[in-house]
Amino acid sequence: MATQEAVMTTQEVADRLYQLFEEGKWDEAQDELFSQDAKSIEPPNSPGLHSVEGLDNIKKKGEMFQSMVEEMHGGWNSKPIVAGNYIAFSMGMDCTMKGAGRMKMDEIALYEVKDGKIVREQFFF
Repeated sequence: MATQEAVMTTQEVADRLYQLFEEGKWDEAQDELFSQDAKSIEPPNSPGLHSVEGLDNIKKKGEMFQSMVEEMHGGWNSKPIVAGNYIAFSMGMDCTMKGAGRMKMDEIALYEVKDGKIVREQFFF
């Protein structure tokens, strides 16, 4: 008899995502919680980053962002807010960007969950 893997609730995904964010494990969060066909949406004013589709492209976008950072001085994220199939965090970082100097960035990150996996992330700043 085959066993069916339990599907995480949106609250469980939010709690796990928060735990991994707090531990600085962004890659592990993507590997564990994102759907293979997830979308990542950047605002139109996003400098150097574009919206992408697919987990591999989301990872490449993260690598591209990291390549733009000269030094990370700190970061933070709020506890998650869950409503229906959505999870919201406020988050920010203090970093020195190559060629642009030190800056503080604050944003809202919104995640949509379907069948226990994140299918979309969208950033507002």
